[in-house]
Amino acid sequence: MDDGRILFLTRCTRLFAYGSLSVVLVIYLTGLGFSESQTGLLFSLTLAGDTAISLLLTTRADRMGRKRMLIAGAILMAVSGFLFALTHNFMVLLITGTLGVISPSGGEVGPFLPIEQASLAHIVPPKGRTQMFAQYSLAGSLATAAGALCGGILTQALPGGARNIVLLYGLLGAALAFLFSRLSGSIEVGAPVQSSMFGIRKSKQVVIKLSALFALDAFGGGFVVQTFAAYWFHLRWGVEPSTLGAIFFGANLLAAVSALLAGRLAERFGLIRTMVFSHLPSNVLLLMLPLMPTLPLAVLVLLLRFSISQMDVPARQSYTMAVVPAEERSAVAGITGVVRTAGTSLAPVFAGLLFGRAEWMDWPFYIAGGLKIVYDLLL
Repeated sequence: MDDGRILFLTRCTRLFAYGSLSVVLVIYLTGLGFSESQTGLLFSLTLAGDTAISLLLTTRADRMGRKRMLIAGAILMAVSGFLFALTHNFMVLLITGTLGVISPSGGEVGPFLPIEQASLAHIVPPKGRTQMFAQYSLAGSLATAAGALCGGILTQALPGGARNIVLLYGLLGAALAFLFSRLSGSIEVGAPVQSSMFGIRKSKQVVIKLSALFALDAFGGGFVVQTFAAYWFHLRWGVEPSTLGAIFFGANLLAAVSALLAGRLAERFGLIRTMVFSHLPSNVLLLMLPLMPTLPLAVLVLLLRFSISQMDVPARQSYTMAVVPAEERSAVAGITGVVRTAGTSLAPVFAGLLFGRAEWMDWPFYIAGGLKIVYDLLL
């Protein structure tokens, strides 16, 4: 199997794991007796830890080996899943979440995405880069959708409930490590890269500008990470995990289709315009979600939002890879990805406090939508 196919397969494996975990993780943790505020704190520290791990591995990947860093991340993911399933001690979970790789959002965490982006950009011609990232995003969204569906169904169908999904997360982390071990040397930078602060020399100004924008967008998104959005449906409408899985399966399926359109839009309108004019309407819909008076209308608005919410992702990835040197791509993608994760990690602790009060549980959507609209206008 060639490197491109392996990297697509690793993304699908990983996003399936993230999607399955996201629809049950809050339910699993609150079922263990933890409060919403404790869960929010755990998620914030988990995302903060993912940020540190990602920064450590991605800024060294171009010098020390992309394949080696990917395997290290997969091992951390596997260990995290197994420990989350085996202990009920909150302090152990805090330490595991902080030092390991756990995705409470259903989206990418850890070092994988930046290093895979740099590796794919290394083996794909520039002309086909945006379309390739669109297909890469499509594969991930489909896998997330399938994971959300399976996670919800298996939680109710099998004895042990949500704990089975947490164990599955660990097993898929182990499978990921094996797949990464099959990569060839073609994904690596040809010549040794000079050591520098965070692995970048020529790209500092670009990184500063992009990081500031991405941090704002991610902080807003952190208020409505997928597992909290699923929990909101559970609280507001009493939706059970199997139904939540079906809802978010459909949502992520629509997101997958929207990402596939990004390549064609970027060719016609440019990368920046594609990012802004697809992202802005999706955030207006995010503001509207808690205003819906019935469950069917709320689900409809959620699905409409997901149908356009991911068009900016391939354009953003392609733009980032296009404006930096090849030997700094892992580091730049890692730093901007870390900034996004850091921004996301700050929000769940506040979201958890808001979800803890019935009269405030709609506010995460208003805050998220407002901040993300500001990002769109600044971009």
